[in-house]
Amino acid sequence: MLTVNIHEAKLHLSELIEKVVAGEEIIIVKAGKPVAKLVPLHSAPSARSLGIFQGKLKIPGDFDAALPEEALLQFQNADIEPSSENR
Repeated sequence: MLTVNIHEAKLHLSELIEKVVAGEEIIIVKAGKPVAKLVPLHSAPSARSLGIFQGKLKIPGDFDAALPEEALLQFQNADIEPSSENR
């Protein structure tokens, strides 16, 4: 990460912006103390690919089994608070 003082940043702002656009982060310092950070406004979203966890996760056989009666009642009654041991 590049660090520049305020005077240097004023003189070379266009060059620093080009570096930021290229992905670099720049710290601006005043009297040796960081006061600002230049970062890209929007980073390009990474491409999503389906199936990245294929073969890495295992779904239990009872995944879609019926819920216990107590759990069903809690879903149906919005006024039921969780027990103190679950907080």
